[in-house]
Amino acid sequence: MKFSIEQQPVFSVLRLTFEAGEQIRAEAGAMIGMSATMELKARASGKGVFGAIGAMMGGESLFASEYTAGTSGDELILAPSYPGDILHLPLRGDTIFAQSGAYLAGSTSLQLSSQGSLKALVSGEGLFLLKISGTGDLWLASYGAILEKRLTAGEEYVVDTGNMVAFEASLTYTIKTASRGLFSSMASGEGLVCRFRGPGRLWIQTRSISALAQTLRPYFPTNNNS
Repeated sequence: MKFSIEQQPVFSVLRLTFEAGEQIRAEAGAMIGMSATMELKARASGKGVFGAIGAMMGGESLFASEYTAGTSGDELILAPSYPGDILHLPLRGDTIFAQSGAYLAGSTSLQLSSQGSLKALVSGEGLFLLKISGTGDLWLASYGAILEKRLTAGEEYVVDTGNMVAFEASLTYTIKTASRGLFSSMASGEGLVCRFRGPGRLWIQTRSISALAQTLRPYFPTNNNS
């Protein structure tokens, strides 16, 4: 399988070229175009019923699209549903945690599940994340461009939860308010943040969908019954 990421970093698309019989699993609705000899099937996002539910809790669709090349040279073009970049990560028995909606495509050998609980979220110790493990190619999508940050052992770094794309399992993290006190966090315009501790890599997107929604909110029509 060969691939190229084109039109970076705002309207990135993933172009894949296959040998006969090669497969890829992609987020439902990500396909832009493909060769007529490509075969498409809907599969559960995770392994088994509970795996599929776990992937859905991690922000992915309950079903994913599985593509199989019918002939050598078959092409598939994928893109996320929002403007931004695409990140390629070749996994070799690794585990990556990704933010909700970041998964674009990956080898069918990769295992998708979720990590997190409501109790952990309320206590400030965690959030729902998509857990991706195994050996194979992984492509993640971002809203905006992608920045990579590499932390040494014991080094800490803070990222707004809306700008976090993914991080390696070697990193530990906690969820906190951006500043001390609820009022200060609200007044500063910053909400919850992830405090990471190395060693490991993390990937950050330069734009936040939640921030865009807040910016556009005043322009949305409202119902006025008075």
